[in-house]
Amino acid sequence: MTSLSRKDWALLALLTLCWGINWPIMKIGVNNFPPLTFRTLSMLGGLPAIWLVARMQKIPLVMPAGQAGAVARLAVSNMLVWHICIVLSVRLLSSGRAAILGYTMPVWAVLCGLLFYRERISRNAWIGIGCALTGALLLLSSEFANLAGQPLGSLLALTAAIVWGYGTVAMKRSKIEIPTISLTFWMLIMTMLVMATLAFVFERSLWRMPTAPEWFSILYNALIIFGFAHVVWFRLARTLPPVASSLSVMMIPVLGVLSGAWMLGETPQWQDYAAMVLIMVAMSTVLLKPRASAPI
Repeated sequence: MTSLSRKDWALLALLTLCWGINWPIMKIGVNNFPPLTFRTLSMLGGLPAIWLVARMQKIPLVMPAGQAGAVARLAVSNMLVWHICIVLSVRLLSSGRAAILGYTMPVWAVLCGLLFYRERISRNAWIGIGCALTGALLLLSSEFANLAGQPLGSLLALTAAIVWGYGTVAMKRSKIEIPTISLTFWMLIMTMLVMATLAFVFERSLWRMPTAPEWFSILYNALIIFGFAHVVWFRLARTLPPVASSLSVMMIPVLGVLSGAWMLGETPQWQDYAAMVLIMVAMSTVLLKPRASAPI
């Protein structure tokens, strides 16, 4: 196990905080602004930051010959479906509920490993999958029971988590010889181009100048989420002890619920708290291991 320096621990804590509080910040951005356009602008703003970091570290951003198709396939499962589904679900759900469902991803990664790559699943992992399904069904039942609920939002968040789970497994098994930050850069470009096209087709009539809070949300996602969080995570990804990476991931939906209550006045229901506990238990069964594979 590799030990983290004080600087790395500080970066990990900051990273977790930035991702956790982004859920209500995203909600502010998409509540009255076209969601696909919001995400496209955020990505467009994040690309120069990633380019600058790669330039400072003297990492080439050249696409290897013959690898564009493989990069595109990874972009679909790791970025495109996630960003489309999650930004639409945040608009329909409370930010905390979207965070809880979105971060069921590690459990689906384990299940996708079994279904697509014949990876073995431990008894604890099966318990985790059961807990995650129970938590997700609890939230879905809550949405269906409420006439004003948004079951579509819950289904979109779950779809985002499941596809990202598959993408995580595919990424680990990918043999593309390209620096991680370069891979992220090209996947982000491909995703942004598709989302810009979808925004033009479906949201063009809704385009307007963002308000001040919406600009803040766009800039936060561009600079902090895409420009900072992604870059820092990849820097730490190969040195994180398993417990550190696991607790970081598990804390994000908790912070999403708490920050949504604080920033937006959202009132979590008992189903949210119960689902959060179930999903944290589920994540602990698949993430807290004596030895870690590549962190998520």
